[in-house]
Amino acid sequence: MSKGYTVAIAGATGAVGADMMETLEKRNFPVRNLRLLASERSVGKKLRFKGEEIAVEELRQDSFKGIDIAIFSAGASRSKEFAKFAVKSGAVVIDNSSAFRMDDDVPLVVPEVNPEDVKRHKGIIANPNCSTIIMVVAVFPLHRAKNLRRLVAATYQAASGAGAKAMTELEEQSRKILRGECVRAEVLPQRIAFNLFPHIDVFTENGYTKEEMKMLYESRKIMHHPALKVSCTCVRVPVLRAHSEALNLEFADEITPAEAREILSRAPGVQLRDDTANKIYPMPIEASGMYDVLVGRIRQDISRDDRRGLDMFISGDQLLKGAALNAVQIAEIL
Repeated sequence: MSKGYTVAIAGATGAVGADMMETLEKRNFPVRNLRLLASERSVGKKLRFKGEEIAVEELRQDSFKGIDIAIFSAGASRSKEFAKFAVKSGAVVIDNSSAFRMDDDVPLVVPEVNPEDVKRHKGIIANPNCSTIIMVVAVFPLHRAKNLRRLVAATYQAASGAGAKAMTELEEQSRKILRGECVRAEVLPQRIAFNLFPHIDVFTENGYTKEEMKMLYESRKIMHHPALKVSCTCVRVPVLRAHSEALNLEFADEITPAEAREILSRAPGVQLRDDTANKIYPMPIEASGMYDVLVGRIRQDISRDDRRGLDMFISGDQLLKGAALNAVQIAEIL
């Protein structure tokens, strides 16, 4: 038998699960045996991995015998229900949901930022929220050099962040509207075709959504920066699979756009797209299918009297770096 690991993907039939399989294959992760787990209604469905067809099994408490690494992308409730059984069976869980992200005993990891935190795991490692991952990959190198104090973000989040059904809803609504037909929002809270809306996750008492508060709490934990101030507005836009973000950054030390470009040009997981004279800047259509986060429109914040502020625009693939790729990178560290 060839060397390698027995890997399980819980939630294998979803959009992120499909990208996890593809990423494991493309990066040649040493998989000896792959188990695909999903709900009862998907049992028997066959998915291809390295030229072979693998039948989907039901996700159950006893599904994890002999599993080395279990990657979960089946939602927070499934993770809370089943992850403990995976750990009890001896697997290390990499969880893509919000279930464990803020637990003190669970590392929250972006490999370009805090790979050393993987070592602290007690059976579970959490994948951060997609918008947070894309943001910290671009922001952390600047923070390390110039000490980030405050961040104001507006996100432009793709339909994929709400799952495969939301992507289908965007496509179907677009076709219907172009044919002059009426549409109704069923998966997302509002019509998404030819529209956008500032409503991702549920609203909290302070007026922010949970998605917006994740950007604050998760960034602090990942970057080990408990004093970081973050204010965010998260917007769903009619894009299929790449998130974009407009960021305003305030640093303790002075920083120029030229310095930022130099720092980011050497940063892992980042590609500069910052040549406005030639209409080169980050766009979701270009970020889709890419591993790296695209960064551009870097400029001095002209609302300040000092040189401690920058503005920039970023785009990253929500299904890849925002989910599947980040999880596989964590598995590679393991």
